[in-house]
Formats: sequence, structure tokens, C-alpha cells
Amino acid sequence: MKEFDTICAIATALGEGSIAIIRISGDKALDIVSKIFKPKSNDDIKNMKSYTMKYGHIYDVETNELIDEVIISFMKGPRSFTAEDVIEINCHGGVVSTNKVLETVIKAGARLAEPGEFTKRAFLNGRIDLSQAEAVIDVIKAKTDKAQEVAQSHLSGALANKIKELRFKITEVLAHLTVSIDFGEEDVEEITYAMLEDNAELLRREIKSLYDSAECGKVLRDGLKTVIVGKPNVGKSSILNALLEEEKAIVTNIPGTTRDIVEGKINLDGIILNIIDTAGIRKTNDIVEQIGVEKSLKMIGEADLIIYVLNNNEELTSEDLETINELQSKQSIIFINKNDLDNKIDLKRLSNYNIITGNTLNYEGLTNLKNEIKRLFNLNEIEQEDYTYLSNARQIALITKAKDMIENIYNNYENVPIDMFTIDLKNTYETLGEIIGATYKDDLLDELFSKFCLGK
Repeated sequence: MKEFDTICAIATALGEGSIAIIRISGDKALDIVSKIFKPKSNDDIKNMKSYTMKYGHIYDVETNELIDEVIISFMKGPRSFTAEDVIEINCHGGVVSTNKVLETVIKAGARLAEPGEFTKRAFLNGRIDLSQAEAVIDVIKAKTDKAQEVAQSHLSGALANKIKELRFKITEVLAHLTVSIDFGEEDVEEITYAMLEDNAELLRREIKSLYDSAECGKVLRDGLKTVIVGKPNVGKSSILNALLEEEKAIVTNIPGTTRDIVEGKINLDGIILNIIDTAGIRKTNDIVEQIGVEKSLKMIGEADLIIYVLNNNEELTSEDLETINELQSKQSIIFINKNDLDNKIDLKRLSNYNIITGNTLNYEGLTNLKNEIKRLFNLNEIEQEDYTYLSNARQIALITKAKDMIENIYNNYENVPIDMFTIDLKNTYETLGEIIGATYKDDLLDELFSKFCLGK
């Protein structure tokens, strides 16, 4: 375990509340708190047993001024979150009282923690690996039960165990290759090539499975950025309101009513849809509306999913066809609204697209729309029991790199000398290790943990 100074931070949300918690971690945690805390029992807290609590008061270390009535809890390292001695001061909630207790702790010798420093210490002290550290923030930010369950499984080590299993299999293959290289008899070499083929295929399948899960993991973590686009007055805002089940956007018969983006969120079977209603796409001399149209076009490029809305009673225009043509490279659905009116749309021109018909006035077609979204992104296949989804850009980039390396071995094992494969296998081993932090760079840790709050 590495040696660090003693740090402190507010571990609860700052604001009015019944209780606030000041967390202190480090070898001098007990010494520091003993300077400012007087237990009701008059016991010496330096003799405090782990996983016990004491009631008392916090006093200013310099003036002996009464600061607050508190309860402290003690967790002795390494059986704590940071694997260090940890004390938590449970004081009265409120901005003033909480900050005064924190200031008193700092006066007594602790240092204010940097963002994510508690979790960083847990990682550096071997308490958790890097995938578990990333899962901490995923648990905090989870917006659905399904996302929270996956994050909790990562926190408990499900992803780490899978990565460790893959790395162990690679070491076994490397051991066989080393034997072949050191004892290069012809029969040994033949056996080794056959073994390499089998194991490369096995590793390829398992790594590709993790790679394929990345999209699901990203969807679970971040949701789907869903943009509703179309000409004015086709029913875009009505679809937004219907999906949200609230009057979020203003709906009128006046073209150009929506001039800026309107956003909302829905939970679609455990997946968050970040829905954006955009200004109607049309040529206009209104400067404000022009800005809204430009934003709409920009949103199309940034979206995970595009819902393009058409009016069943209006013929397709060149503007419609131009925009629809741009959707071919995106996941998209064409929603033909107002199906109670006479059809004037040539459906043959839309035969290559996913089409849903309906009517936002009576919510017709919305269930089909939701089902089509789930089909497009395989949301029905996302099982709560599958706890190894990769969920962030860093992990996805690394598994992509590992996949490319192992596929190179699988596709070329007959054409390349055996000793050359040891390089790709070792690189694959190291790359997988980066996911769990078996190897890392300090600047990576600084960037990763900077996204955490101070109390984590």
C-alpha cells in the first residue's frame, strides 16, 4: 500500500439537510480527529475499535469554540473503501455548519481532497481496479434501474473478472508458443499451429463479444440522443409531448412555432431517450427561425437516432427527399403523422426506410414507434443478467484495439512465423490490462478521477 497524506472532504451533497458527512482518510485520521473531537464518554478515541461509532462534539483546535454536535464512525484500514484509516464525521446538515466542521478538520492537519481522490486511493492501494473505479461514477449517474444494475455489477468486479479470465487464457497460449520457439521440432510446431488456431478463434469470439456489447453499454450509460426533425406543422412537437406524456413543447397551427430546440427524457424499458424537438426545416427569411433551422441540421449530425416526421396529407417535397437521403447513414425512423387524412405520400420512394404511421392526436402509432426503436438498437436483447457491458469511451477504445490484434492473429496464423504472434498476444494482454488498470499512466488517472466529486 502506498503512503499518502491525510485528506478530507464533504461526502454528502452540500445544502440543507438533517445530516452531512465529512470523510477523512489517511494514517493520521485518528490523530487529527482526536484534536478536535471530545466524546461524551471522555474515552480516548485513539483506542477506538474499527466499525464503531462515538457521540460527542467538535471544537475549534485553536480557540476551543464549540463547532457542532456530531457522531463519528471509524473504519480501520485496510478494511475500508480507501484501504486506509477512515473516519466519517456525521454532523448537522446545512452549508454553514458543514463547512465549519470541514474547516476545523483542515486546521487540525488534514488536506482538502482533490476530485475523486478517495476512489483514486482505493485504486492505488489495490482495493479496487480501474473498471471498478469507473463504475463508482456510473452508479452515481445511473438514470435507470438497468443502468444501475450494470454499474453495480462492474463495481463488484464482474467486468474485471472477465478481463482477468481472458488475460489468463492469453498467458496459457504464450506459454505453449514459448515451448515451440525454444524446442522447434517439426512435430511440436505442427501441434502448436493447431493449438494457436483453436485458441485464437476462442479468444477472438470472447473479445468480439465484449466489443459487440460496447454499443449496449454506451446506450445503458448515456441513453440515446433522439432528434425529431421535419418541416413545420407536421407534428414534431406533438410527438415529443406524446412520448413525454406532458405538454413540454408549444403546439399551434402557425408554421415556425418551435424556433429553438426543446428537450425531454423518457425511460424506454430501462433505456433513456434524450429526445430533442427541433425547429421545422424550411427556407425562411425570419432570422431567429433561420438560427433554429441551422441548429436542427446540426442536431441531425450529432444524433444517435433520428425521427423524421411527415404529414400524411402532404406530398413529398424536394426538401423532404434531400433531408431523408441524409438519413441513410444514420439510425432513423420515418413517422408518417395524421393518418386520418387522405394519403398523398408516395410510399414507394420511402421503401428503403423504417416507416411508422400514426396520429399524435390519439397517440396512434406511438407503441409501434417505441417498438421500432427497441428493434433498431437491439434493446430487447439487453439482459439485466449480462453484467459485462463496456460502458465508456476509454474501455471501448481499448477493447477495439484488442479485437484488432487478436483478429490479425486469427486471420494470419498460417502465414506468419510463430514467434511473431507472441508480440501481438503480449500487446493484447497489455491492452486488456489497461481496462482494469493493470498498467496505466499517471495522466490517465488524473483525467479519469477529475470527473468525480470531491467526496468520492
